[in-house]
Formats: sequence, structure tokens, C-alpha cells
Amino acid sequence: MKITSAEVILVEIPFALRGTGVGIMPTAWKTLEFALVRLEDEFGNVGWGEGFGYSLIDATKSVIDRLILPVLVGAEIEDIPAWNSRTQRQLHMFGRYGVTIFAISGVDIALWDLAAKRAGKPLHQLLAGTRAVRNEIPFYASLVRYAEHDLVVDASKQVLSAGFHRIKLHEITLPAITACRKTVGPHVDICVDVNCAWSADFVAKNLAELKALSLTWLEEPIYPPEDFGALASLRGKGLNIAAGENWCTSFQVGQALKAGAVDYLQPSITKVGGVSEYLRIVDLADASGTTLMPHSPYFGPGFYASLQVAAARPSITALEYNFVQPDAWLADVEGIRDGEMIKVSDRPGIGFEPDLDVMKKYGRTLGSRNL
Repeated sequence: MKITSAEVILVEIPFALRGTGVGIMPTAWKTLEFALVRLEDEFGNVGWGEGFGYSLIDATKSVIDRLILPVLVGAEIEDIPAWNSRTQRQLHMFGRYGVTIFAISGVDIALWDLAAKRAGKPLHQLLAGTRAVRNEIPFYASLVRYAEHDLVVDASKQVLSAGFHRIKLHEITLPAITACRKTVGPHVDICVDVNCAWSADFVAKNLAELKALSLTWLEEPIYPPEDFGALASLRGKGLNIAAGENWCTSFQVGQALKAGAVDYLQPSITKVGGVSEYLRIVDLADASGTTLMPHSPYFGPGFYASLQVAAARPSITALEYNFVQPDAWLADVEGIRDGEMIKVSDRPGIGFEPDLDVMKKYGRTLGSRNL
């Protein structure tokens, strides 16, 4: 396929949040930020992708605009994984991980969307071949960090009311986690992601209390997140260890699996290198017998691409649903959700159809922000 035009569109949508929004990131997190990649081929087909963002979407856009699109536009792309590998080699001097791979991820997803549209198939059919596919995927609800007892309790009740049976907290204090457990009872899965705020010593000191909470997993308990040996040392002590959202490329994930770092692996399609690297990671997880519970980007092409790959690869157990209420929906996610189950689109491509009015209203120019 020949890429005839390309652009990166920045969109920032506020979401309603009780509490400060401070904790997971250095500044308040109250908006969903998207670096949308739009590619067009010689037949007028449009492919959509998404490079990882948060407050970095300006940097992601810059890498795509300056280092990837000048070579991509006008090129013939027949083998997307080969393009991905070649581009990683070309850009390795700018960093093997982080924003360089976020940028490649966004373009890779858009290329796969285009390829599936050109084939007239949803991406999951293109990937599955003759294998059976799923038409809906389970999700676990992921809460922001509230820190306050009453807010944790209220949010936990809201998750159950919305039909989810798995909750992921981002709380970093044991009283806050305990408040959730007391609220939802003993039979609801609770996972805890502390975003590297603890240490191996903290986990050891509080192991009895953590085990008593019956956590499904403890995610990213230590810093740095790529200390695979330290993660491995925490396994087998009554807590399942999860990580992977902050690992990039199949190479780094492969090193983690060789070290026996996790019980649950959580790659993020907009951070690891796009669909191409994500598929390689699924293969690695399958070979090692590691359970996949991926991070799922919020409500843009990355979300939809994650859904498509999960439909084609049954070893992906469940995906992450960012449990927030945005001021507007970039695409109709709630229309395809039934409790914790989300339907897989059977339209050609990844199934992402952006609301152009929302893109126009919440689009922003480089450097500006909608707060």
C-alpha cells in the first residue's frame, strides 16, 4: 500500500474527577490526551493510530512529524512488522524506549488499520486466519488515585453499579486499599497498581496484611519498573506480581519473561511498538505460560486496536478500562459496552470511527492545552 498523506492530530478531553487528580503523575491528571495518527492510501482509505500520550503527546507528535512521516509519505508498505523493525533501527539513536517507541506505535497501528480496510476485513480476522475469534472481550475497571477514604468507597460502588467485577486501584496506602475491600466484599477481584511507589522491603514488611486483602495482583510495586530480578524475588510469596505497561518492545519484555519477573504481563499497545510488537509479545507470553492482562489506552485507536488483537488471540484474558467520565467521547465506547464486556467491531479495520465534531471541539494546536 502506498501512503499518500499523513498527519498527527492532538485532542484533549477533560474528564470529571472528584479529588485533586494528583498522585499518579507530577501534575494533576484531569484530561485524556490523544496523539491521533491519520494515514491515507492511494485509494482514499484512511487508517487511524494512536501514539501514547498523557502530557507527552506534543513530543510524540514531534517525533512522528520530524522523523517518521518524511520517509513514510510516498512509500510503499507491504510488510508492516518489517517496516516497524526497520524504523526502530533507524531511530535507535533517539532512544530505544519511551517517546520514540510511542511514536512508532501510533504509526504502526494506523498502518494495520489501513491494511485491514484494504483487505475488507476487521483486523481480528486478518490476524486470526482460520482460528476462532471472540466477539466480545472482558475488561477490568481501572480507577484513578483518590487517596481519600470516602472517595475510594464511592468509586468502588460506582464500578460495581456499572457492571464490572474486577477493580484496579491506584492507591498507595493500605488503609485506602482496605476501604475498597470492605466496600466490595470478599468475592470481587481487586488489583492494586502502586506505580512503583513501594519497595521490596515495604512489600516484605507488610506481606501479611497484603495477603489478607486477597489481591488478584500487585502491579509495579517497585522502582525502577525494569528491575526484573527484584520483581522476580517478590513472586511465590502469596502475591501475584504484575507489570509491563512501562516496558517497550518485545526485546525488553522478553528479558523480563526470561527473568521470571511477573505472573501477569501487561503490555500497552501504544507504548510497546504498536500492533506488530504487541503480537510478538503475545507470542512470547504464550511460550512462557504467562497470563496476559494488558494495559489498554483510553478510548482512541489504541483502545480499539487492543480490542481487535484480543479478539484474535484468546490468551489475552482481559483488558483495562479507564473508569472515568470524559466530557465527550472521541468514539462510541459506551455504545458497545455491556457491563464489563465490550463488543468487537466487525467493520473493516480496527473499528475506530472518530466523532469529528468532538475532534474539532477538543482539538488543540501544538503547545496549547484545554484545561
